[in-house]
Amino acid sequence: MSSSVDPVKIIEFFYPPSPLRELLILHSTQVCNKALSIAAASRVPVDLDVVKNGAMLHDIGIGHCHAPGILCVGTANYIEHGTMGAEMLRQYGKKHGLDLEKYALICERHTGSGITAEEVVKQKMPLKVRDYLPLSNEEKLIALADKFFSKSGDQQEKPFDKVRKSMAKFGEASLRRFDELCQLFEVTDEND
Repeated sequence: MSSSVDPVKIIEFFYPPSPLRELLILHSTQVCNKALSIAAASRVPVDLDVVKNGAMLHDIGIGHCHAPGILCVGTANYIEHGTMGAEMLRQYGKKHGLDLEKYALICERHTGSGITAEEVVKQKMPLKVRDYLPLSNEEKLIALADKFFSKSGDQQEKPFDKVRKSMAKFGEASLRRFDELCQLFEVTDEND
């Protein structure tokens, strides 16, 4: 069903013309291009249609969150954007006769280098207590590519060492998972 999915049409369904929609499409396009670049240099098999569509849809839930610095004026905690995006895609898919589950899972599992149930509890995250870890190669690739771009600031690609330092702020386990993603896809500071 990947070929019948039009991610920009789905984004436009949820987001009227606005600076937030422009920012979402810009960021998602950057993540998509980075993911495709990593995939081209990697021996890890991925479905490129799933990567393209998933990268474009991974942040679709941001509009429900409160993050004024990136034009999001909703009320939910930003950490919830993945689960909210997943629910949006499931509802859209049901309404339009599309199986979007693989994209819903990308939404749920792309945050950071993934989130464990233990981290949800310890950090008192407003999420259902379960793992939100990328499992498929496509989920892992998009989670990795996403770390190289921010929706705030100059929106330029971050260098590898800066991404690692950013991941380290979330703890040793988060950094270890990031390093495992890098190792899987052979991403190093030499690729910068």
